[in-house]
Amino acid sequence: MKLGIIGGGAWGTALAQVAAAGGRETLLWALEAEVVDSINTTHENNSFLPGVPLDPAIRATLEIDDLDVCEAWLVVTPAQHMRATLASAPAGDRPLILCAKGIEESTGELLHEVAREACPEAAIAVLSGPTFAHEVAKGLPTAVTLAADDSALAERMRDRLKQPAFRIYLSDDVAGAEIGGAVKNVLAIACGVVEGKGLGQNARAALIGRGFAEMTRFGLAFGAKRETLAGLSGLGDLVLTCSSTSSRNYSLGVGIGEGRSAAELLSDRKTVAEGAFTAPVLARLAKEKDIDMPIVDAVDALVAGRAKVDEVLEALLTRPPRAEGV
Repeated sequence: MKLGIIGGGAWGTALAQVAAAGGRETLLWALEAEVVDSINTTHENNSFLPGVPLDPAIRATLEIDDLDVCEAWLVVTPAQHMRATLASAPAGDRPLILCAKGIEESTGELLHEVAREACPEAAIAVLSGPTFAHEVAKGLPTAVTLAADDSALAERMRDRLKQPAFRIYLSDDVAGAEIGGAVKNVLAIACGVVEGKGLGQNARAALIGRGFAEMTRFGLAFGAKRETLAGLSGLGDLVLTCSSTSSRNYSLGVGIGEGRSAAELLSDRKTVAEGAFTAPVLARLAKEKDIDMPIVDAVDALVAGRAKVDEVLEALLTRPPRAEGV
């Protein structure tokens, strides 16, 4: 099965590396001419994944129509650009494996809902989990969730992508896999704030625990399964992104905790901190469903510039006591 990768950032390139293992031809579409040239001439993505040699079986292109020859696509564009990108891609019923994490800001839709509207004939699966791109590209051990309503599709894609160091667990909980990946980005910003403000490891651990409670409340309200949220695409991804500056969202939070504005930090970035876009829509959806998500609300206020770090900390720390399970 020839795979196409839509998106030439670090994660798209890492997945191309997985797809091309063993010399299997893989076609990657990128928006940037320098990325295409770098991959095709030096077998490296100097812009987004420098220093990682890439399999020569990966070929890059600037023409998204070239992906029409591929039997399935791994869609790795940022969440807020997925609809437009799929609309510009060749029409067809090939499977789409969604590998971005987020919620569409303008509609509040999960990405599998966006993809179904953009490509109504396509079967859809979601790949999610604790994955830093540079580690995956280097072949370091990684485990992910592949969720699909169609078990045959999930098995076929697992068998095509699996490697000894890239272990894939199957699930039928598409919404759960996506919600875990979206919510953890927002919580990672909060954990970065804790680090940047110098509040200590106790505070970060507490925030991860209470953040997971928020993720669970939100997920269950939107049809996710509790076991999915407690698995790789929920808790596993949360732990990873809340504890390392390799996470773009965590790094954004560190800068905010150190006193810089979110607007300034986001303007400096070549890569997307998706949690900054997810926070306002997540807060809005939670309010509409009367779901208590104080950490998400705090991040939303910080990213929007409506509050300062000390103000949201005081609000969180002075909340009335409650039982842990609620």
